[in-house]
Amino acid sequence: MSPEQLEYFRQKLISWRDELVRESQQTIDHLRSEVRDVGDEAERASRETENSFELRTRDRYRKLLNKINGALSRIDDGRYGYCDETGEEIGLARLEARPIATLCLDAQERWEHRQRQHKDR
Repeated sequence: MSPEQLEYFRQKLISWRDELVRESQQTIDHLRSEVRDVGDEAERASRETENSFELRTRDRYRKLLNKINGALSRIDDGRYGYCDETGEEIGLARLEARPIATLCLDAQERWEHRQRQHKDR
């Protein structure tokens, strides 16, 4: 991968990370500012459900942020764009679609197949 391509992916990942951090901060601000004392039990239950959903979404964001930071580290140490399983290059089209990918398409398909087999047991 050329230095220009690496820089492209670095900027893409940084932008994605910044967006997720911004959205997470908005959620935190919203939850802090929300009035907790709602008289109606149905309204309170509805808010709790919404808050729970938001917190689950933010937890997924937190995990995604870790993957983004891992990809940025791989760019820094020269491992970005190479499959963790086979050592082969991960295709640019795959990285464009999923810039945090750590497996080439074939290795990813094998991993998913093993997961399905394991789930079926």
